[in-house]
Order: sequence, then structure tokens, then C-alpha cells
Amino acid sequence: MTAVERPDGDATATAADPLVLDRGTWDALVDHARSDTPYEVCGLLGIDDDGTVHHVPITNDERSMTSYSMNPKELLRGMRDIEDHERELVIYHSHTHTQAYPSETDIRLAQYPEATYAIVTLQDRDAPDIRAFLIVDGDVDERPVEVPGE
Repeated sequence: MTAVERPDGDATATAADPLVLDRGTWDALVDHARSDTPYEVCGLLGIDDDGTVHHVPITNDERSMTSYSMNPKELLRGMRDIEDHERELVIYHSHTHTQAYPSETDIRLAQYPEATYAIVTLQDRDAPDIRAFLIVDGDVDERPVEVPGE
């Protein structure tokens, strides 16, 4: 099981720890994924110690159906805010036609071992799903995603 640390040295999630998303954040991620279908979307979540989730949608400069490249200025602004507030980092993107599992490209490009990588899938348009993963040195461990009360 992979365990990682945040840049501030605090312990962070293991694959056994659920990624807890409130219903509003879940819906916002799905809405963002649907907003540019068939193209992938991307962004960040910053999670406070009390569980408050901050959603930072970021422009996919590639505007591609199979890959994403976060706009560098928006990414820098979002990362600075997350780091300045010592929030847990979640990097997300969508898969519009495939399951919510990291592709070989996703795994190869995973550059933040302290991050959780979330994927929103619209493969089943009537039942979108979000799955989360820790990706460290090419190893992929899934984290459960929970929406309280559901």
C-alpha cells in the first residue's frame, strides 16, 4: 500500500483512506466533465484538514478526447493556493469514453507522488463515476471515493 507525505511533511492518505467528496463537489466534477464532452477536462481539488473541498477547474490546453494538458498559468495559480494553505492535493481529469482508471500515459505523467489522482468517467452517460488513485513510481493503488450519506 502506498503512503505519501504532503510537502509540509504531514502524513497524507494511503490507499486505504477514502477520498471524501461532498455531493456538491461530486456534481461539480461531473458537470465539468460534461461541459466539454467529448473532450477531456481537468483541474485540481484542495482539501482542508476539516474536509472542506476547494475546486479549481483548469483549462485543458490540448482540448483532446484522449489527453489533457493543464493551462500552465491556471495550474501555477491553483498549486500555489493549495500549497499556501497546506491543503491535500487532488489532480483530476475526465475520461469521456473509457473507464475511470489511469491510462499508461496518466501513469507515466504522474509527477506528484503526494497527490491523489481522480478520474471522472462519462463512459456510461447515465451513471458517471469518479475513482481515485495514488500513483507513485509507476505503481497504482486505488483509494475509495465516498460521498457522505450515500
